[in-house]
Formats: sequence, structure tokens, C-alpha cells
Amino acid sequence: MPVPFRLLATVAFLTLPGLALAQESVHARIDKHVAAGVPDYKKKAAPLANDEEFLRRVYLDLVGTTPTVAELNEFLADSEKDKRAKLIDKLLASPGYARRMAWHFDVMLMERRGDVKVPRAAWEAYLQTAFADSKPYDAFVRELLSNDGSDAKTRAAAKFVLDRDLEPHLVTNDIGRVFLGRNMQCAQCHDHPTVDDYKQADYYGIQAYLNRSFLFPNAQVPTAVIAEKAEGDVSFMSVFDKAKKINTTAPRMPGGKAVEEPKAEKGKEYKVAPAANVKPVPTYSRRELLAAAVTGADNPAFARNIVNRMWAMMNGRGIVHAVDWDHEKNPPSHPELLDELTSEFVKHKYDLKWLVREIALSDTYQRSSEAPAGLEDATGDRYLVAVLKPLTPEQFAYALMQATGHTDAERTALGAKGTEVQLDARLAPRLAPFRTMLGGKAGDAGENFSATLDQTLFLKYGAAVRGLLPPRAGNLTDRLSKITNPDAVADEIFAAVLSRRPTVDERNDVADALKGAKDRQTTINELVWAMIASAEFRFNH
Repeated sequence: MPVPFRLLATVAFLTLPGLALAQESVHARIDKHVAAGVPDYKKKAAPLANDEEFLRRVYLDLVGTTPTVAELNEFLADSEKDKRAKLIDKLLASPGYARRMAWHFDVMLMERRGDVKVPRAAWEAYLQTAFADSKPYDAFVRELLSNDGSDAKTRAAAKFVLDRDLEPHLVTNDIGRVFLGRNMQCAQCHDHPTVDDYKQADYYGIQAYLNRSFLFPNAQVPTAVIAEKAEGDVSFMSVFDKAKKINTTAPRMPGGKAVEEPKAEKGKEYKVAPAANVKPVPTYSRRELLAAAVTGADNPAFARNIVNRMWAMMNGRGIVHAVDWDHEKNPPSHPELLDELTSEFVKHKYDLKWLVREIALSDTYQRSSEAPAGLEDATGDRYLVAVLKPLTPEQFAYALMQATGHTDAERTALGAKGTEVQLDARLAPRLAPFRTMLGGKAGDAGENFSATLDQTLFLKYGAAVRGLLPPRAGNLTDRLSKITNPDAVADEIFAAVLSRRPTVDERNDVADALKGAKDRQTTINELVWAMIASAEFRFNH
């Protein structure tokens, strides 16, 4: 029989009083800055999310999946006032945190590009190790920009450059966007026509660090490495300059000083001179200066950019929005907040886990996504309510496997000695079809959500989704088939799929569906499918 419409709808959530936060803590200061942006903020803002809403949100944001039924019940039964802070710390210490961050930074850095010169397995292993070890962000980026790919053990770190084929304009623009928050693509041909901050000389100042570099032996070889010549300058001309003046620039960061380049002694320009099938190594390397220039303390845009991006990951939009349009005409929604978070981030030695924790502990992050009655000006940049965030393909896949009980079944199959690493090795191969169907095109970080007909058909008929529904020892439909009480069926299915209790109407809908079922197992399967295909499941709220 058809599934009742009410099972597809997102429902209102209950609210509980917030946790007391120490006045001097960074997360308390976050809330003060946000509140200062709206008169009578406390009267207008949504209350804190109830425990069910918070639990699902923080699991998805910190470990990339939803909680088990047991984890849900345990959290709801816990009456300790600091249980949210304890849960945040537990999740940040789990292997799932490194996996979730690896997913996020893969998309941020590579934007769904193909794996041409660095295999995906090596890249993901590199990312997970970096976040499991809590590698400082500045050190992480220095590795990305300084590695030449010649050492097989560390080659994965060079993927940012290698899998862009060291195409000069692509790499230049993406360094500006991804690491500095400045989309200077228009500055390739002229000063930006509407953004005074984005100058053509700044664009080519970044490119000057790389203009002597090339892929050796050539860009078509999958094992190519980054090499460099000892000579060559950047030159550029504005397409609007009627005089056709040729300009040059030494390497420099936007707004920074140009590098004073030493003049090479004739005959000593190279440590390893160019020759047939020989990778040249110049005595003086511009490329070696790039990593320090991007991450240096005298380039404040670097820390500011990643703080803004992590805020966007957690809260659904950047303090500067869009995240790669940081300029004077697009000011931060809360400039003092961005300045303070950036300063504290640097003081905490570029510790991303510290930053994520402080944001997660804030009332701003923990607010309900349901707007209070009468609130008409709940624009996203005021943070009066939580912003709805579509699940990434990776989050959707792992949440789906958890919801349907596939994860539980795999965990049971591994036995008592099975580890989270072994479990992840069983789950990860199922990501591919979700990335293909739900992810953006190559070069697209998927920051703008739009559902397509192909995605709808994938969710309705695709084997990657439908294949998780049939009963299997320990999975959800198997568990439901053994429950005779309709109310207990409703409790289990809503806890497993949506991480909450059902409403009275939803209990009745489940009971009605089961009562009129000719084939009970088929009806159970369709109930589960209807819920995982719902808007409530598709979004983090």
C-alpha cells in the first residue's frame, strides 16, 4: 500500500534549556558576537535544539554519519548537564572524526576532480592520517604546496598541484580561492571590474611562485613530478590597456611585499643542470618559497580563510559568504567574531580540532532549525535559527548504511575483535555511486544544493539504495520483521532512520500501514525507503 504522506514530512522539534557556558570561553564569546548583530537577539532567536536534533546534527558534522539506536537511547537517558560537551569530545577523539575531515578537505581541496596522478586510496589515507594526528593546518598546507611528488611515500601530498596538471592559471586561481578566500579569476586578464581588492598584479604575484615550474618529464605521464627551471619571469597586460603596456612582477602574496630574488652566478644556476631525461634542480627555487608565503604570519588571509570555511562547514554558511569572495564590498556578517576566532586559532597553533570544538560548543551552533513563531527576519547570516545543510554524498551514504542497519550488520559480522578501521574498510567501497550521483561535477565543490531528476531516480530505484533494504541478519528490516507491536515498530524505525521518537500521528501512520499490509515484509521495506528518501533524512537540521 502507498506510504502515508506524513511519513515524508519534516516535523517540529521540542526544545530544552541550553547548557551554561563559561563567560570567558571562546564559545561563549562566539555567542556574544552573534547576539550583538541583532537587537533583542535572545527574544528573537530559536531556543537550543532538543537532544534528538542536536545528537543527529553533531554526529553528522563531526563523524559524518548518524548515531545508532543504542547511542540515541543512551544520550536521551543521560541527565548530566555537561553531556553535550562530553559527546563532542568523544566524537572528536573517535576515528570517525578523521574520516569526516578527510571527506571534507578532499572536496575543499580537489573539488571532485579525477584521480589522475595520485590514486584516491593514497590521497584519502594521507588525509585521514593528517587529521588523526591533529596536524596543524599551516603545516598541512605547507606539505601540500611544497611536495614535488618524487618520493612515493609522500607523493599523495602533491595531489593539489599534480592533479591540476600544474596548469598555471588553474593552480594560481585555486591557491587564491582555496587558501586565501579570494576568487581572482577575472584578474587573469585585468583588474577585477567590480572588486577593487582583486588586482591583476596580485594574481600574477601568486603565479610568479610557479611560473618556472613544470611537470617532468611531461604532463601526460601519470608518474610525473614537479620540476623547475632557473629562469623565467611573469609578464601580463590588461586587456583594457589601450597602450598595451607589458607588466612584470616578482613573487608576492596579495597585499604583501615582493620577494627580493638573488641574481644567480653565471654557470651556477642549477644544482642539477637540465639534460635529457634528467629532472633539473635550480640553485634558487621560487616554488620552495610558495608554501611559507601562503601560510606565513604576514599573510593574515590564510588563517582568516580557513576559520571562515570551518565556520561554514559547521553552521551552513560563512561569516564571509560565499567563502571565496572575501573582499571589501562583501564584508563579514560579524567582523569582530571573524577577527577574534582567527586570532585565537593562530594562538592555538592552527589546531582545527580545537576550532571545531569551540564552534560545536556554542549556543549558535546548537540552536534549533525551527524558527520561533512570529520570527520573520530569520536570514541565515544572523544565525537566529540553525541553517539547513544538505548532506554531502559521503554523509548521505554513511547515514544511509547506518539507518538501514547495514553498518550494524557489518559490525556484527566482524565479531567482537573487529575495529572501527576494519568496519570502515568494509563500508568505504560503497561510496562511489553516491559520489557519482550526488556529488558535483569535476571542479565543483558542491556548495550549492539542487536536486535533479537523476538523483530522484537513483534514490527510488538505484541498487546502491534499494540493495540495503532487504532483511539481513542484524539489519533494520530484519529487526523490524521480528517486532509485532506496531508502536514498537514505529519507535525502532524512527530512531534508526531519523534519530528521534515518532509523533502520535506518525505512530498511527505506521500502524495503519502494517494493518492493511498484504505482504508485511514488503510494507516494512517500503516504510524504511520512504523515510530515507524524505527531506528530513536528506538534510542536516
